[in-house]
Amino acid sequence: MAALTGKRIVVITAHEFEDVEVLYPVLRLSEEGAFITVATLPKDAFAHFHARTLHPTKPITGRFGSTVPFIALAEGLRYEHVETTGLRAADYDAVVVPGGFAPDFLRVDEPTMRFVAEMHKAGKWVTAICHGPQLLISTDATQGTDIVRGRKVAGVEMIRDDLRNAGGDVTDAAAVVDGNVITSRCPDDLPEYCLAIIDALNGSLQPGVYATTARPTRQTA
Repeated sequence: MAALTGKRIVVITAHEFEDVEVLYPVLRLSEEGAFITVATLPKDAFAHFHARTLHPTKPITGRFGSTVPFIALAEGLRYEHVETTGLRAADYDAVVVPGGFAPDFLRVDEPTMRFVAEMHKAGKWVTAICHGPQLLISTDATQGTDIVRGRKVAGVEMIRDDLRNAGGDVTDAAAVVDGNVITSRCPDDLPEYCLAIIDALNGSLQPGVYATTARPTRQTA
């Protein structure tokens, strides 16, 4: 049996997401048997603009052109696509927040922050990579949670001052586990990040710095 059979994971994102940080977790975590919900902001959500030409029927689009729903993956097999409105913590075991520019939109959306707070308060796994922790920072600020505050956290270099100002103890590592929170730095850390999520959901995760995947080294002649 796959490690995550029966588990449900929601990936929350919006326009201008970091493509690989959405696609890799969907494929890697579904490979382990989890069913993935990709939840995106309603297209008419306040301030949910698109940096390129926007049309009312335009799908949610990543920085490098990937779309949600995905063009190459059949909806209903590995994943489903829903809007963020109506998400309930009772329906999921973990939430994944990818980076890119999408967290700028998510962090000002009240229903999204409420959902993340509900996941945290229920003891579910709250995870974020790259710029994703921006949503966690704003959730703490508006919902009274301690997802970043007082915890060891990781994030891309450009938001580390924000994490510190929010009370986080920034740790420069591929993946960091503190309580029910997993954070990571950048796309190169996706293998460690996803392995931490897998181990979290199958009960074998150890807290602290999590880097069980050896980085490949360049072979020289």
